[in-house]
Amino acid sequence: MREVSWRRDCVQVFGRSHPIPRLHQWYGDPDSEYRWSGLTMRPEPWTATLHDLRIRVSDAVGHDFNSVLVNLYRDGGDSMGWHADDEPELGDNPTIASVSLGAERDMKLRYRQREASEASRTISLESGSLLVMAGTTQRFWQHSLPKRRRVTESRINLTFRRII
Repeated sequence: MREVSWRRDCVQVFGRSHPIPRLHQWYGDPDSEYRWSGLTMRPEPWTATLHDLRIRVSDAVGHDFNSVLVNLYRDGGDSMGWHADDEPELGDNPTIASVSLGAERDMKLRYRQREASEASRTISLESGSLLVMAGTTQRFWQHSLPKRRRVTESRINLTFRRII
């Protein structure tokens, strides 16, 4: 937590600017610029800790990552709405490895072309967990991290990606 130079930006959603409901920072190889919701993220150089985690996660997943979005959810009031990580620079079927550290939070998943009666699914992300979203996950599914008022501790989430 102390190594990251946290920032809070605004994103464009349906033509309006909104503050991102968490703190974040983008790290990666020099050519791993990332654009989403009207925001351009130029990578900070890898810290020693993030570089070590990158190697460990790449080995565990069997995929080479060149960047990581580090998110700090300060408590249960910080959240992320429904979305898919489907930006063009991630490719058609990106592999995203998500490491959770700190407070346990629920991640919701829903099928994009769902019927009105189809329920979302919930995955509990415990501290130390590794969730891999690969194949057509980003094409057919959306995910979110809803607010949880009872959560008083912070959570760091690292989402390792490969920018093409």
